Amino acid sequence: MTRDMDEILQSPELQLQAKSPFELRVHLGRAVPDSDVRSALASGEMGFLHSFTTGSTVDGPGVRVVAWTTGCQFRCLYCHNPDTWTLTNGIPVTLAKATEEIRKYKAGLKTMSGGFTLSGGEPLMQDRFAVKLFAAVKAMGIHTALDTNGALGDRVSDEELSRIDLVLLDIKNWNPEIHQKLTGIELAPVLSFARRLAELSRPVWLRYVLVPGYSDNLDDIGQLARFCQQLGNIQRVDVLPFHQMGRFKWKSLNLDYALSEVQPPPHSLVEQACALFRAEGLKAF
Repeated sequence: MTRDMDEILQSPELQLQAKSPFELRVHLGRAVPDSDVRSALASGEMGFLHSFTTGSTVDGPGVRVVAWTTGCQFRCLYCHNPDTWTLTNGIPVTLAKATEEIRKYKAGLKTMSGGFTLSGGEPLMQDRFAVKLFAAVKAMGIHTALDTNGALGDRVSDEELSRIDLVLLDIKNWNPEIHQKLTGIELAPVLSFARRLAELSRPVWLRYVLVPGYSDNLDDIGQLARFCQQLGNIQRVDVLPFHQMGRFKWKSLNLDYALSEVQPPPHSLVEQACALFRAEGLKAF
């Protein structure tokens, strides 16, 4: 690591803690030389994080610390954190520093039956950093969870997956054409990863964002529910209503936001979606 890189990592302006994952953060790692970015991605000794948040109760069991990575290959039309798409929008953080940040909360996380969740962005864009951080956290006896879109699952070995207690798998849509429209990425790798997790008997919570006009087709949701039931390892389904909390980021980043007029789904529609999963014997919320 160069001396300039060391100075960047020690900068007092780079604050890991965020009031909310909805906080807009950009260009925090732009001073990192390209050679150090490539080295970090290859070695996993440094990662790029949007922020840390504490006290989450929606990113896995119990009360959790969440690290939000930057870098994502998806371009979800409803993304509420488009500032996480670009790797160097994040804060450069050494593996040691990230580990020590989590260690601060070790006792509290165990007391509150919580743990650590790595989210994003897409954490597997930084797969070497992710697996090394999970190994360090697991060694502390802390429950670990990975929130992923699943498309890069082949970057992680079966052994590395064994250090992750729970996968929060985001399947955006069952229909391949709509999935492509929503995300810009094919659905097939996501389903392949879901099947692999089932073969390995790794616990999974499915996350499904319900967007009126885009992911609210009940026939498609019913087919996804049957797929999940057949996998046999889906412990829970979270149907997440679309919201507009990230709209300001699209405007701030001069991005074309196609869903500006879309309203959050009514509670009745959320319940209909949940009922389709429950009909297959799955717990849905």
